Amino acid sequence: MPAEKPVLIDGPQGPLQGLYQEGEQPAAVVLICHPHPLFGGSMLNKVVSTVQRTGRDLGLATLRFNFRGVGQSAGEHAGGEGEIDDAQAALAWLTAQHAGLPVYLVGFSFGSCVAACLAGRMEQQGTAIARLIMLAPPVERFNVDGRLPHHALFSVIQPEDDEVVTPEKVYAWSQSLEIAHELIHVPQCSHFFHGKLVELKALLEPRLG
Repeated sequence: MPAEKPVLIDGPQGPLQGLYQEGEQPAAVVLICHPHPLFGGSMLNKVVSTVQRTGRDLGLATLRFNFRGVGQSAGEHAGGEGEIDDAQAALAWLTAQHAGLPVYLVGFSFGSCVAACLAGRMEQQGTAIARLIMLAPPVERFNVDGRLPHHALFSVIQPEDDEVVTPEKVYAWSQSLEIAHELIHVPQCSHFFHGKLVELKALLEPRLG
């Protein structure tokens, strides 16, 4: 199987560094958003890599990228709002390679909230998002209320032993949502899915397949 290709994408603050997997006759495209840039998050994070490999193994076209200020991506951290713009630029590049295919957005931690806000924005702009998957979303620190998509298949995957995000706050937020979605608990699992990446891939496969 061909390896991912390094790409540079025109972003709002300059080039965005990415890794792109073209896929063979892909049925959908997957954009993957990484965890918080100020705490070491990048597109090489192991959870992001697991999402990418899952998409690759299903034959999907994938793009993971570094937000502004990370790796070779230009600019500086922008508190989340600028990163949504980065993700939109990355998605525009990806969909230009595969016009007309369903769009899946997957994010981990900080990146899950970026992906969710992007999904809502794209829906408001008339672009359908087929699926949104939020992994360990820090909804206590990143306000996504009123910014979520209403028509995407929507999954939240939350580790039960998360030491970064408060699981109970994610559960309460999920319960408060009026948007149809599924909440999946991952028992005996920390924020970074230590020792649970195989289980994560098993959860992702039917949702990306």
